Amino acid sequence: MPNYNLLVNGKSVNVDAPADLALLWVLRDKLGINGPKYGCGTNVCQACTCLIDGKAFPTCVVRVGSVVGKSITTIEGLANGDTLHPVQQAWLDRDVPQCGFCQPGQIMAAVDLLSRTRNPTDADIDAIENICRCGTYGRIREAIKAAAAALP
Repeated sequence: MPNYNLLVNGKSVNVDAPADLALLWVLRDKLGINGPKYGCGTNVCQACTCLIDGKAFPTCVVRVGSVVGKSITTIEGLANGDTLHPVQQAWLDRDVPQCGFCQPGQIMAAVDLLSRTRNPTDADIDAIENICRCGTYGRIREAIKAAAAALP
């Protein structure tokens, strides 16, 4: 089996995996990083969203062989020590999660959006296609706007 050196949450890690193994399974099963969730495996729900070189990607359809040399950030890598990322803090302040299952992917998509658009419109936020079965979209919108205002 090939061995890959990956940069995950700022740390270099080595993993033995087939080149076509989904990054989601490398993160969860081989590295024990459980923030990205398995929902559909077909890029529909996007509960597995992580950042690859700062851009949101559904890790269920990204193959490990394609991310060598790229920086991978999961929800576990957002905080700076005990200081939450502004999006994470806004999520808590606005009481966004109900079941919480989709929230890591939602947060990662919001971080990507705010890296590209500092003052997102409702249409920008609605373009995030991560599915929330609890339907907390109104609070998600409020949290993203609050996080945008809190970014340095």
